[in-house]
Amino acid sequence: MTEIHRALERAERETFTRSIPATTYGQVKYLLEQAEAADRKAIRGTDLKPASRAELARRVAVQIGVSQRTVERYRDKKIKHATKDHATRLRAQVLAMWQPRVRAQARNKAASTAGITIETRARFGYTAPIGTTDDGRMRRLTVHLPAPYARRLFDAREQGATDQQMRGIVAEGLQEIYFKDEGRRAVDLEVEFTDIDYIDVAF
Repeated sequence: MTEIHRALERAERETFTRSIPATTYGQVKYLLEQAEAADRKAIRGTDLKPASRAELARRVAVQIGVSQRTVERYRDKKIKHATKDHATRLRAQVLAMWQPRVRAQARNKAASTAGITIETRARFGYTAPIGTTDDGRMRRLTVHLPAPYARRLFDAREQGATDQQMRGIVAEGLQEIYFKDEGRRAVDLEVEFTDIDYIDVAF
């Protein structure tokens, strides 16, 4: 997962209206419910039988990288607290699947009207029309990018874009909105966006 992918993921989590379950049992229960719902959807209109409890446990086990038996023990409260490694993976999986409708609504709003705000500290360099290049320097920027840039980032992430491709979209947005002031100055300026120290996104 790239830096920008992670920044988008953090931004989506900020839109949650409820916290994820706090306990190992609660988190496993949620994943099992999601697996059951996905199974029902997959077999709808077919003659296939619903997945068994054991099969659902196996599917969740694959998601979080543990054995089926471990998931069953968490489910049955025979183990009340996951090990540190298991707890980290379990929490990450729940977070990735939590409140999909809330996430979708936030993305749709950002991609259609609201846009996103980028805060970053990175190295920016400039190429002038006559071919001269300003040496890059570290700068901290907070810039609001309009909805079309948010939509491009979401689409690129969905299509499995590389870190370089994601950076290219952000760089273009910063270049056009901040450095060129939406075409009101430095029309031919090209901005290089490298050495990201950190980047955060807000919807």
